[in-house]
Amino acid sequence: MTDKIEVGQIIDGKVTGIQPYGAFVALNDEVQGLVHISEVTHGFVKDINEHLSVGDEVKVKVLNIDESKNKISLSIRATEEPPKKQAKPQAPAKQSVKLEENTSGFNTLKEKLEEWIEQSEFKN
Repeated sequence: MTDKIEVGQIIDGKVTGIQPYGAFVALNDEVQGLVHISEVTHGFVKDINEHLSVGDEVKVKVLNIDESKNKISLSIRATEEPPKKQAKPQAPAKQSVKLEENTSGFNTLKEKLEEWIEQSEFKN
């Protein structure tokens, strides 16, 4: 079955079928392998149909050959350069906000707090 195909080899193939879990790739007239959805590209693949179509010519790397089950595991991702990590965008510098004395909101709480403190001191 795989006399000329070896693990680690990079081969040109043709997508012959697509399933939710991966794509079948013909390596020659007699041999097919499976590219699992996790091996399609770097990063997360939600829908394999957004990356591959039947008939696409692809370059694949042979990951594993299971002679007893007649299965070949392939990877497209292993033939591509991993994306360079982008620097995380810096958070914008915090701007100081000057509150005016007569704005509503916490000023009401400030006034009430003073009243509550007086009340608690009176009770003690």
